[in-house]
Amino acid sequence: MAQVMIHADDVVGQALFAEETGGFSLTDRLGGGIDVTAFARQPERYLTAVLRPESGDSMALSLLVYVTGEKSPAMTIRFGILPTVRSTMVLDKEWFKGTVLFPDAPVGGLKVVCHGHAVALADITKLELVTLPTAAPVTLHVTNLHYTDTYPRIGLDQTVLVDQFGQTIAKEWPEKIHSEGELQERLRAAADLAPQIPVSSWDKYGGDITRQLTKGTGFFATQKTDDRWYLVDPVGNAFFSLGVDGVGAANDCRIEGIHRYLDWLPEHSDPEYTHFFATGHTPAGKPVESFAFAQANLQRAFGPDWQARWQDMMLHQLRGLGINTIGNWSDRALIRRQAMPYVTMLPQFPDTTAHIFRDFPDVFAPEYTEAAQQSAQALAARRDDPWLIGYFLRNEPSWAFVDHLNLGAEVLANPARTATKERLVADLQDQYATIAALNTAWHTDFTDFAALYNTPTVPPAANDDLRAFSRKMVKQYVSVPAKACRAVDPQHLILGMRWAWVSDPDLIAGWEDCDVFSINCYAMDPTKELDQVRDLGVDQPVMIGEFHFGALDAGPTATGLEAVSNQNDRGTAFRHYCEQVAAHPNGIGCHYFQCYDQFALGRFDGENYNIGLFDICSQPYQALGAAIKETARHIDDINAGEAQGTAPLVTELPMIAY
Repeated sequence: MAQVMIHADDVVGQALFAEETGGFSLTDRLGGGIDVTAFARQPERYLTAVLRPESGDSMALSLLVYVTGEKSPAMTIRFGILPTVRSTMVLDKEWFKGTVLFPDAPVGGLKVVCHGHAVALADITKLELVTLPTAAPVTLHVTNLHYTDTYPRIGLDQTVLVDQFGQTIAKEWPEKIHSEGELQERLRAAADLAPQIPVSSWDKYGGDITRQLTKGTGFFATQKTDDRWYLVDPVGNAFFSLGVDGVGAANDCRIEGIHRYLDWLPEHSDPEYTHFFATGHTPAGKPVESFAFAQANLQRAFGPDWQARWQDMMLHQLRGLGINTIGNWSDRALIRRQAMPYVTMLPQFPDTTAHIFRDFPDVFAPEYTEAAQQSAQALAARRDDPWLIGYFLRNEPSWAFVDHLNLGAEVLANPARTATKERLVADLQDQYATIAALNTAWHTDFTDFAALYNTPTVPPAANDDLRAFSRKMVKQYVSVPAKACRAVDPQHLILGMRWAWVSDPDLIAGWEDCDVFSINCYAMDPTKELDQVRDLGVDQPVMIGEFHFGALDAGPTATGLEAVSNQNDRGTAFRHYCEQVAAHPNGIGCHYFQCYDQFALGRFDGENYNIGLFDICSQPYQALGAAIKETARHIDDINAGEAQGTAPLVTELPMIAY
């Protein structure tokens, strides 16, 4: 085990260095960091340290990996830590290989995500461990920074961070619950209220009765009129899908190894609460224990039959807000009530034994087509449901998180003899006819086409050919499952892939085989991303599957991917975003992520964001709710191009997210 000595000149960025108790501190709202480039040259696998922020909010850090020939970081490993308490940082050289997007965090840590492409240790020119900018100055204490081949033992402080209801102890906000009696009184009153829909011109689906576009087919459809795309509800009325994801009280609260941070936790054997314990899995598949605080709170209020009361209450509240769509990952029993239109996702995206890169399957293998046909059979059960808008094929493929990824190059460099590689070689043979012609184009000296099966180094001159094949791969990736779904259920819309973002123009390939192009767009204003899809040639309606805004004045201690000052600004940001989607010629809907706040100590993967319409005690954030109602009142006029949005663009703050 080698010991790293930290010196003042190792500090980079806007940082204040102060030696103390064998460590150092970083204090600056603009972020700061230290140079840890020596880690790349050391034989040990892990770089570890003990971190403690002097802050009531969570904190995000990144390891920036620079390589020869690239000015920007080739890889950014971002991770989060809880406020005020010690967290153990563990950075693993295995992550540099680029095969894992979401590694597991150490016990007590928050989410870890590896953005960027694979890097070789020999190519690394600089490693910087940096803090992300914050809205206010924060001091981070770092001690025991060292290399090791042994995964470190994790030590946690004996500090209570959440109360008996799962709420953050250190914060106060207007909706916060302080006693079981108060919880019962508020929830029972909410359950007894009848919904008052803020839009009088809506039909039973939430479509606009003043704008009938077709006779209606009995199912949701799309329609292009005067160069504007619309969703059309089953009776033929224009329908802008104003939705919310994750409508359910499961509230995944990870408690594995962090019981000492909880003010209250029942025994597993307690018959009143035993069914709220569950074992889930981390992104890497490791079992992790959770407890459903939101469900326990509902049981406290309504008793053992809380599910039915919660369903009624939630449907009333969503209708009263002007929400007309239940989004992805929502409660199945609630959906079966057939009381509100909904979207869902293909339960199992087709996969193959061999992968090309991360989760990208061997798309030209018969196994892929067979898996797609088998997966599509799950759609038969909902084939006649008029409340179903349609199916997303999947959500945020991890391979597409690498900007400008050339899948064709990954196929060529991968030594596996996959069906996709055989297709690549066959296509090249058809294109060039002779190996001499290929060698001339690629500046190579292959003896025959069979030599392409053993090509660990991709010739630079091959890039254009491999790019062309990459587009064929993406089209196959999208089209095969889309066609399989269409064969089983021709009535409902195929809603696309929910790309995390369009990281490369190739991602539009296959759009013709879907009815809707879908992206998840975390931004203050989505217009740029909507324009990008349209400018790439996609003549199709666009649905945004996820967006959100968080603040630090209530609930959990991290903001999520878009941060604003307070709950009022969350509402204004919501209005502005939805108005911009509705105003766009291709925009047909946007679904807010998510219904409930995430758990203050982290869900299964460590996210802990204040992004809910409701907090963990099922209390609606009133300022956000008022803004959603105002959005619903005008969204149809904006979607028809007959009115303009009026909500201003609020000030964006540095996010706390991972």
